[in-house]
Amino acid sequence: MSEPAVRLAESADDIRAAAPLFDAYRVFYKAPSDPQGAYAFLLERWRLRESVLFIAFDGTTPIGFVQLYPLFLSVGMRRFWLLNDLFVMPQARRTGAARLLMRRAEQHARETGAAGLTLSTAADNATAQALYISEDYDRDEQFFVFNKMFE
Repeated sequence: MSEPAVRLAESADDIRAAAPLFDAYRVFYKAPSDPQGAYAFLLERWRLRESVLFIAFDGTTPIGFVQLYPLFLSVGMRRFWLLNDLFVMPQARRTGAARLLMRRAEQHARETGAAGLTLSTAADNATAQALYISEDYDRDEQFFVFNKMFE
C-alpha cells in the first residue's frame, strides 16, 4: 500500500465513494448496515453544506474519511469545528491514513479561521485516544458532557 492521499469531497461521486466507508463506520459503532441510508445521509449533509468531508485514498480506492461539522464559540465569537467522524478501513490501518485525515481536518480549521477542533471517543477506544494525544489534543478535565437522546 502506498502513502494515502487525502482530498476534499467535492461531488456526488465523491460522496458515493465515501458512503461504504461511512456505513462501515456506523457498523463499527453497532448500528445496522444501511448502505443506501449512509449515502443519502452524506449526500444531504454535502448538498446542504452542513458538513465537510475529507476522504483518504490508496490510489483510487477510498480507505478512510473524516467528517467535520461547524460549531461556534459564543463567548469567543468564533467558528469551532466538531471532528465528529473518523474512520479507516481495518485493512488500511497503520498506514498513517488516520493521522493524515486528522491533520487535514486541522488544516481546514485553520484555513477557516476557527478557534480549534473538538472531538469525543469511546472511553474504551485506547487506540483512538493515543492518536488524539499524539496530535496534541487535550482531554477535557473541566467539563462533563450531557446528552438527551430522542427516539
